Amino acid sequence: MAMVEDEDAPVFAIAIAAELAGMHPQTLRQYDRIGLVVPGRTRGGSRRYSARNIEQLREVARMSAEGMSLPAIARLLDLEDEVRMLRRRVLDLEGALRAERQNRPGVRVFAAGATGVIPVTGGRRIRRSTEVVLWRPGGRGDAE
Repeated sequence: MAMVEDEDAPVFAIAIAAELAGMHPQTLRQYDRIGLVVPGRTRGGSRRYSARNIEQLREVARMSAEGMSLPAIARLLDLEDEVRMLRRRVLDLEGALRAERQNRPGVRVFAAGATGVIPVTGGRRIRRSTEVVLWRPGGRGDAE
């Protein structure tokens, strides 16, 4: 539904929502009572349905017509809501991680080179030396 910018904004009165979903208003009231599709409420207590609620109502009608029970439909809708919330959370966390990586002051990467520890640009691969270096305690090169 492209008529509402925020698909979660509770804007449709029950009569309009019922018409858009192709249902009787009493069916919407029952679905609200059993927690299947729960609309927002105005300060006065009137139901207000969002575009997402109307899509859910249409989905309930389709699944019910296919023989699915209302408890099974309710569980499916709950899982869809959870997936939507988790996807939103993952996007938020990915954005926060990206910002943290970009804005971290003094982020530097180091590698061990033949001359000691050297700074390296992040993401750059260092050509590994094939030299064999023998280390002896005490720093002397002669055998004891």
